[in-house]
Amino acid sequence: MKMHWFKYLLILIAIAGTTVYAAGQSVQPSENTQLNYIYKPGDAGYSCFRIPAMIATEKGSLLAFAEGRKNDCGDSGDIDLVLRRSEDGGKTWSPVQVVWSDSTNTCGNPVPIQDISTGKIWLVSTWNNGQDHEKQIRTQTGRDGRRIFILSSDDEGHSWSKPKEITQEVKLPDWTWYATGPCHGLQIANGKFKGRLVVPVNHVELPSNKNFVHIIYSDDHGATWKLGNNTPQDGTNEVTAAELAGGNIMLNIRNADRKKHTRLYTTSTDGGQTWANLQTDTTLIEPICQGSLLNLSPSKNKNILLFSNPADVKKRANLTLRASLDDGKSWPYKQVLFAGPSAYSDIAIYKKKQVACLYEAGNAKAYDGIAFQVVGLKGLLKN
Repeated sequence: MKMHWFKYLLILIAIAGTTVYAAGQSVQPSENTQLNYIYKPGDAGYSCFRIPAMIATEKGSLLAFAEGRKNDCGDSGDIDLVLRRSEDGGKTWSPVQVVWSDSTNTCGNPVPIQDISTGKIWLVSTWNNGQDHEKQIRTQTGRDGRRIFILSSDDEGHSWSKPKEITQEVKLPDWTWYATGPCHGLQIANGKFKGRLVVPVNHVELPSNKNFVHIIYSDDHGATWKLGNNTPQDGTNEVTAAELAGGNIMLNIRNADRKKHTRLYTTSTDGGQTWANLQTDTTLIEPICQGSLLNLSPSKNKNILLFSNPADVKKRANLTLRASLDDGKSWPYKQVLFAGPSAYSDIAIYKKKQVACLYEAGNAKAYDGIAFQVVGLKGLLKN
């Protein structure tokens, strides 16, 4: 009997120590944070969800994309592009919707963009044979190569066009590995290249096996896509983009050097056609992982840059949101979203007052699911 009451007491203590947060509620991190998962293993028959990407539409919808991995959490195999949609700022979400599935092949690296002038949402993605791994694709010993496709939606993501291949337009013959994003793209809002749709990309070249970043872009509302030039230096990997003051573009880049735990960046003054030399941002530390860069321009003379990544030099943990008011020269404002295991993320601005955050995290490991959280912009800029 004494043991029975002891177990009961432990259960009561566990319950008392657990805080459950409503969807969309901003929370302060702790070791026992209850994550607000919108994708978790087992949903819709998928073993694992990875690679979050998100946009907030002009009509106020939040579109949360991910890779639905059928059999395990690995980067190859049967992988579909999936979507959940919220019409109330993340309080409730639609069921998992399959945007693109191609048998047992890999459909991934989602990069969504909305064309503000037409309302159409574009989704740029990559494809490869599900039996090929990255090493085989890089050495051209697999069954097929890496291909690039676009899909579109005219109804806020409720329905999608069939995938259209654009590999010939945006990938050179001696490129092997090719990765769009992953995370949102952008449409330039100011300057000479206003209206341009921009997708950040990294690729590997033969015979050097060097990894460069570049953009692909469209100046005709997504009808055709063109290829920008490489950065001057290699040593790069997954990449995210944002607009700076005056319509310039910044690329913020995962470092390919596993001994260096800081992000790389470069800028362009000609719409992403050419790039300045790569620089190192010593503030943006990382364990070598993906990150997300986003800009908010509340006025023509003001630009706020936001950035999220696992800010830890040793392990994928400590998912942190930062803000800069000087186009990334400094990052004085930050808030830890989740202190525990965490990895890939994406961010969006919701109704100009909140930062919507979509990120991989878990109390056991970083890939336990994809969580959603909102942070008040005003509060972030006070931290």
